[in-house]
Amino acid sequence: MKTTEQEEREQAMRRKLYGNYVEATCEYCLYGRKSSDGKAILCPKKGVMPLYHYCRKYVYDPLKRVPARQPKINMFDEDEFKISMD
Repeated sequence: MKTTEQEEREQAMRRKLYGNYVEATCEYCLYGRKSSDGKAILCPKKGVMPLYHYCRKYVYDPLKRVPARQPKINMFDEDEFKISMD
């Protein structure tokens, strides 16, 4: 019988990189490789596939995901945070 601590640890291990929901596409499949023109996926299981399609052989590969860029943070001057007593 598993304890709650073991169950929580297993759930944490099951979580995927970049969130729990990842849309299935050949672009993120373990088997697929991008073609030289970047418009298709070359799959040893199914042949040439569109980027945003997937099949029953789909296996998620988290290393193929590219995270979205974080927005630049504006730099503030110290003068903006000074309180004047005029």
